[in-house]
Amino acid sequence: MSSLPLNAESPATPALAEQILFEVKRVVVGQDRFLERVLVAILAGGHLLVEGVPGLAKTLTIKTLARTIQGHFRRIQFTPDLVPSDLVGTRIYNQRDGDFSTVLGPVFTNLLLADEINRAPAKVQSALLEVMQERQVTIAGETHRVPAPFLVLATQNPVETEGTYPLPEAQVDRFMLKVLVDYPSDEEEFVIAQRALEPAVEVAAVATTEQLAALQAEVRQVYVDPSVLQYAVRLVAVTRAPDRHGLKDFARLLAYGASPRATINLAEGARALALLRGRGYALPEDVTDIAPDVLRHRVALSYEALSEGLTPDALVARIMAHVPPPPRPLHHGEKAA
Repeated sequence: MSSLPLNAESPATPALAEQILFEVKRVVVGQDRFLERVLVAILAGGHLLVEGVPGLAKTLTIKTLARTIQGHFRRIQFTPDLVPSDLVGTRIYNQRDGDFSTVLGPVFTNLLLADEINRAPAKVQSALLEVMQERQVTIAGETHRVPAPFLVLATQNPVETEGTYPLPEAQVDRFMLKVLVDYPSDEEEFVIAQRALEPAVEVAAVATTEQLAALQAEVRQVYVDPSVLQYAVRLVAVTRAPDRHGLKDFARLLAYGASPRATINLAEGARALALLRGRGYALPEDVTDIAPDVLRHRVALSYEALSEGLTPDALVARIMAHVPPPPRPLHHGEKAA
């Protein structure tokens, strides 16, 4: 068994994350869980799929975050007439030189907001899929890498489905997390309206993309105990073969379960959460906290489950209740003490 890293406590990381969150929350009111998940995705090198009605500050959050880390921000409004070249770029013929030049598309940025991603046709989805997975774009046989760090935050409107295309399962699986954004509370909405009547707040840059890259490297050094990793494996395994794990009535409710990428994302998300919380090691509660966001878009319900009005969140909650987390490894507490 591997030993714990020497820097089991990482005070600098929470301090920097708090500064970033403080600056973002000077503009964005509420949405604490959403903001934390955005940071988790950035630190773990993943992508976010966000579902929420318009007007819940999704664009504002990403745009403000880009300012705080001195990164580049681009927003693409996905529409049915969008073509892949609108996304990744194209080759243009220059009549003066008699040669072709490459014009790179808006995906060459640090933070990319893909607004209403399910309104784009399959060709555009395939082009975005390569960028998300490979961090590169191929134009006329030439490969161009996107800047680092690179985060795709895609939004879906759960209310209006007319004129939308279902996302390919391969692309949905590329999203590390799916976050549900709800309406603000009455108190939060009062503050939102109050701030809208005041002069705009100037956000300060408190970090650089180089510092963010260093934090991503630090996340990869966070220790994950084998018992914590096994907990993640069991959660995912139940979604595939529930009858073999004591949930025989679940087999009729699931069309198919999560892929091994879900297990990897559970571990990576737990490591990022641990670092944000000032630890150099992941605990079972980190996996428990991130599990609904990792699994909800990877669990496909059967027609029977849909007819009964069940949701992926309800099934994930029942799976998590059935699979207990392991106890904290003793050497974690000794190291922290």
